Amino acid sequence: MVSTGIRDLHEPLGWRVDAACIGEVGVTFFPPMRSEKRAAKAAREAHAKEICASCTVRDDCLDEALANGERHGIWGGLTDVERADLDLY
Repeated sequence: MVSTGIRDLHEPLGWRVDAACIGEVGVTFFPPMRSEKRAAKAAREAHAKEICASCTVRDDCLDEALANGERHGIWGGLTDVERADLDLY
Protein backbone atom coordinates (compact mmCIF):
# COMPACT_ATOMS: atom_id res chain seq x y z
CA MET A 1 0.00 0.00 0.00
CA VAL A 2 1.13 3.52 -0.73
CA SER A 3 1.52 5.35 2.54
CA THR A 4 2.25 9.03 2.91
CA GLY A 5 1.77 9.28 6.66
CA ILE A 6 0.47 12.81 6.18
CA ARG A 7 -2.88 12.47 7.96
CA ASP A 8 -4.93 10.03 9.95
CA LEU A 9 -7.36 8.64 7.39
CA HIS A 10 -9.79 7.66 10.16
CA GLU A 11 -10.37 11.12 11.63
CA PRO A 12 -13.75 12.69 10.79
CA LEU A 13 -13.58 14.15 7.28
CA GLY A 14 -9.78 13.85 7.44
CA TRP A 15 -8.11 14.84 4.21
CA ARG A 16 -11.42 15.45 2.43
CA VAL A 17 -11.75 19.00 3.77
CA ASP A 18 -8.67 19.97 1.73
CA ALA A 19 -9.56 18.03 -1.42
CA ALA A 20 -9.55 19.94 -4.70
CA CYS A 21 -12.67 18.04 -5.76
CA ILE A 22 -14.86 19.50 -3.00
CA GLY A 23 -18.01 20.76 -4.67
CA GLU A 24 -17.29 19.00 -7.96
CA VAL A 25 -20.12 17.04 -9.51
CA GLY A 26 -19.69 13.31 -8.87
CA VAL A 27 -20.11 12.52 -12.56
CA THR A 28 -16.63 13.94 -13.11
CA PHE A 29 -15.00 11.29 -10.93
CA PHE A 30 -17.40 8.36 -11.38
CA PRO A 31 -18.86 6.77 -14.51
CA PRO A 32 -22.55 7.29 -15.26
CA MET A 33 -25.06 4.55 -14.50
CA ARG A 34 -25.47 3.97 -18.23
CA SER A 35 -22.63 3.22 -20.59
CA GLU A 36 -20.68 6.14 -21.99
CA LYS A 37 -18.93 6.51 -25.30
CA ARG A 38 -15.16 6.11 -25.34
CA ALA A 39 -14.55 9.79 -26.18
CA ALA A 40 -16.88 10.95 -23.40
CA LYS A 41 -15.16 8.64 -20.91
CA ALA A 42 -11.71 9.89 -21.93
CA ALA A 43 -12.83 13.53 -21.59
CA ARG A 44 -14.46 12.91 -18.19
CA GLU A 45 -11.39 11.11 -16.85
CA ALA A 46 -9.02 13.78 -18.21
CA HIS A 47 -11.05 16.49 -16.48
CA ALA A 48 -11.00 14.60 -13.17
CA LYS A 49 -7.25 14.02 -13.45
CA GLU A 50 -6.70 17.75 -14.09
CA ILE A 51 -8.46 18.50 -10.81
CA CYS A 52 -6.45 15.83 -9.00
CA ALA A 53 -3.15 17.10 -10.41
CA SER A 54 -3.33 20.28 -8.33
CA CYS A 55 -4.72 18.63 -5.19
CA THR A 56 -2.64 18.87 -2.02
CA VAL A 57 -4.21 15.70 -0.56
CA ARG A 58 -3.95 13.53 -3.68
CA ASP A 59 -1.75 10.95 -1.93
CA ASP A 60 -4.20 10.65 0.97
CA CYS A 61 -7.04 10.11 -1.47
CA LEU A 62 -5.11 7.39 -3.29
CA ASP A 63 -4.12 5.78 0.03
CA GLU A 64 -7.77 5.55 1.06
CA ALA A 65 -8.87 4.08 -2.27
CA LEU A 66 -6.14 1.45 -2.10
CA ALA A 67 -6.78 0.65 1.57
CA ASN A 68 -10.48 0.17 0.92
CA GLY A 69 -10.18 -1.64 -2.40
CA GLU A 70 -12.16 1.07 -4.17
CA ARG A 71 -13.13 -0.37 -7.54
CA HIS A 72 -14.84 2.61 -9.13
CA GLY A 73 -13.99 6.16 -10.04
CA ILE A 74 -10.96 8.41 -10.08
CA TRP A 75 -9.12 8.49 -6.75
CA GLY A 76 -5.79 10.20 -6.22
CA GLY A 77 -5.59 10.91 -9.93
CA LEU A 78 -5.82 7.24 -10.96
CA THR A 79 -8.63 5.32 -12.62
CA ASP A 80 -9.81 1.96 -11.33
CA VAL A 81 -7.75 0.24 -14.04
CA GLU A 82 -4.62 2.24 -13.18
CA ARG A 83 -5.02 1.44 -9.48
CA ALA A 84 -5.42 -2.26 -10.27
CA ASP A 85 -2.22 -2.13 -12.34
CA LEU A 86 -0.13 -0.82 -9.43
CA ASP A 87 2.39 -3.39 -8.27
CA LEU A 88 1.91 -3.09 -4.51
CA TYR A 89 3.20 -6.51 -3.45
